[in-house]
Amino acid sequence: MNGCSRSMMPLTPDPNSDRGGTELIDTVSNLVKGVPMRLPRPLNRPAAVCAALWLALAAPAVAETAPAPADSQTCGGIDVLAEAQTKDPDLYKTVTDQAKALENSEALLWKVEKSGAPASYVFGTIHLSDPRVTTLSPKVKEALGGAKTVVLEFVGGQDAAVTAMTAKAGELLVYTDGTTLESKLSPEDFAQVKALVGKMGLPGEIAGLMRPWILNMLLSISDCERQKMEKGAEALDGMIEKQAAAEGKTLAGLETPEQQLQAMTSIPEDQQLQMLKAGLKYAHRSNDMIETLVQMYLKRQIGGAMPLQIALAAKVGTPASAYDGFVKLLLTDRNARMRDAAKPILDKGAAFIGVGALHLPGKAGLITLLRDAGYTVTAVE
Repeated sequence: MNGCSRSMMPLTPDPNSDRGGTELIDTVSNLVKGVPMRLPRPLNRPAAVCAALWLALAAPAVAETAPAPADSQTCGGIDVLAEAQTKDPDLYKTVTDQAKALENSEALLWKVEKSGAPASYVFGTIHLSDPRVTTLSPKVKEALGGAKTVVLEFVGGQDAAVTAMTAKAGELLVYTDGTTLESKLSPEDFAQVKALVGKMGLPGEIAGLMRPWILNMLLSISDCERQKMEKGAEALDGMIEKQAAAEGKTLAGLETPEQQLQAMTSIPEDQQLQMLKAGLKYAHRSNDMIETLVQMYLKRQIGGAMPLQIALAAKVGTPASAYDGFVKLLLTDRNARMRDAAKPILDKGAAFIGVGALHLPGKAGLITLLRDAGYTVTAVE
């Protein structure tokens, strides 16, 4: 499992010891390398506090569906939003109403044009390996195939992200001042955290020094999806990068791995903790959360992703304000940075830009920002 399977035992985390702190940071760095990191990504729905945020756009009513069969390629699960249509109609109405009100939420593939340059395309991705997601539609295939330049949030692999960040600030990964996560959680919640870390093959005592955002990342993907990726399954954005490289296209990134991780770690810690507590309440439904995202994505109806996460969190006492930092730092601020990085590429034309789908819609979304910058942007699919 990348670095996670490496035996680090025995290890006694000691923030007051230079050697112990270094070993702990190395261990947590290896752990994070084993988790998909395109942001986020990502809703990260309650059971996936960051993954939910990779989604986009307005969701009309969805009929209740049976669980997808679990096999070597899919993880099974129940569509939580469809389930709510009958079991919790108030939640269903709240989520779908908010989704329908979201600007630019009707598509994942957009054509971007500017006088004097060939057309380019912007495509909303999701960091999952489910074949129903990674099988591109004919229109997306055409847009990707015709591009000379393929642009993603960042390129070159997630290990680079961890290396870049930990080389500068290991304290962003773990507490180094004597603080413990255990002191900030109930005994029941901390027991869940220790169990989660144990699943990674690491000693449970490490859990006490890990910062909440790392655990939110771990909760953002089910054991099933993680195991598939460990066995070599490619998530959608990774598949696009690999295909573009094989075809000899120019590859570029809209931001650096360090910038992406910096945004993640900058969420106020009280909000990180609130999201973690909500995520732990839904951890047992992680496959259901992923199936929900898959269904939203396939129907191009992902505007309900963030509203669903917030609504589910409210059910367990977590206020919507707990997600303010996430929205500002991981969406709004990064959208502006992505727009600025995309402009010179779009001015040349013939580009295919893939970003997490939640970056596209809304008043501060990438589609609106590109239109405001003078581009003609039209929905394709």
